[in-house]
Parts: sequence; structure tokens; C-alpha cells
Amino acid sequence: RACSVVHAASGRPVGDAGRRRVVLRRDRASRSKKQAIKPWLSRQWCISKLDAEFLARMEDLLDLYAKPYDAAEPVVCFDEKSVQLLGEVREPLPASASHPARHDYEYVRGGTANLLVALEPLAGWRDVAVTDQRTKVDFAHRMRFLALERYPDARVVHVVLDNLNTHTLGALYEAFPATDARRIARRLQFHPTPVHGSWLNMVEIENSVIARACLARRIPTAQALRDVIRPWQDQRNAANARIEWRFSLDSARSKFDRFYPAKS
Repeated sequence: RACSVVHAASGRPVGDAGRRRVVLRRDRASRSKKQAIKPWLSRQWCISKLDAEFLARMEDLLDLYAKPYDAAEPVVCFDEKSVQLLGEVREPLPASASHPARHDYEYVRGGTANLLVALEPLAGWRDVAVTDQRTKVDFAHRMRFLALERYPDARVVHVVLDNLNTHTLGALYEAFPATDARRIARRLQFHPTPVHGSWLNMVEIENSVIARACLARRIPTAQALRDVIRPWQDQRNAANARIEWRFSLDSARSKFDRFYPAKS
């Protein structure tokens, strides 16, 4: 707290009229101390390497996102999300006028389930499959669903995905006979995100919506997870909920200008 020192003005009586107030600031840490390294602090961060390969993949995705809607070439963003299944040990207590809902701090682990999320941003459509695993076979069946069931009349389906080792065309050959695998592969075009650049996949935004709307609770089984996800998905699709993507190619080149190796 600031303190004041009262001085008597020379040749004047000490009183209200003769007082001068000098305000002394409280001692504070110097700026250099505030900016000193604090080795006990640490933050988890996604540290990308913005090299030419990162920039090339980023620009491919931004070009793809900038295209107008075309039913013959739909753009689908795909991702997988693991969910820990937790059950209650004791029956939770419902909310009342005097207190919020209560549940015991103990829980039962039920393993994990996986969300395989497909999102068509321009159409406001999403489909979430709940699986026990996320193998190449699981991935292949989702790609078959997109190529032959969801978009049977499309010329090609553009699929934006990350660099998980299951996300390959080879997965189709592990799940289906060669003739079927080739038929599916001909109708798919993969667009991988940059390494450590999954934030460029629009479905990451949808995953965040899923987490807030559906996963902020204890879910004991995969079937219970399906029962939570399905009405949410139907409601979002009925509302034609879309993602407003604002990061353009021009924005990227301006923001990351210093990382482009060759200058014009």
C-alpha cells in the first residue's frame, strides 16, 4: 500500500494548508526479475517444424477449403478420438433446490472406446461411429462407407486426415478383397495434414464440440456412448450446423512469411 510522508513547509505552520503529500510506491520486483526464467514452470505445447513440407501440405488444405461446394467432389474431414469409459460405484444423487447433482469420487474403469468422426463442413453433415478399436480395418470400413454408401454418385471424395499409421490406402487391402479395395481407392483422394499440424483439420473443431456436449460426464460402456452421441449427431445434422473457417491461403502466407524458404 502506498504510504505518505508529511513535511512542514519552510516558514509555514504545520497544518492542512502547509502539508505536502509525497507518495512512495511500494517496493516491487524489477522487470528483469519478472522476466527471469522460471525452471519450475512448464507448459505442454505442440511444437511444429515449419519447413517446406509443412507449408506445402498446409497450402493444399487451404486451397481445398476455399473451393465452393461440389456434390461431385465432396470434402470430408476425418479423425479419431479415444474416450475413457468410466462407471459409477454408487448411484448419483439428483440435483435439488438446495444442492447440485452429486456423484461419488470413486469410479469403475470400463476400458476405452473410439470415436471415428467424419465431417463434411460445407454440407453441415457429420457421422460418428463408436468402435472398440481403431485399427486399419476399422479405418477401411469408414472409407468404404464414405465412398460407396454416403457418396455413391461422387466422382471423387476428398478426405482430410492426419498422419496416423492406419490412415493409408493399404488399409483397404487388409479389410477387403483386392477388387473391392481398388474400387474404393479409386474414389478416394487423401489430403494429409502437416506433421504436428492437425489443427488444420476442421474436424478437430467438431471434436471439441463433441467433448463439451457429450463427454463431460461418466459414460460406462460403448453402447452408452452411442446412446449419448446419436441424438447429438442427429440434432446437429438437422440444424445443418457448419464450421466457419476463416484461415485462408493469403492469411497463412502473411502469418508464416518468414518460414517460406524462397522469396519472390
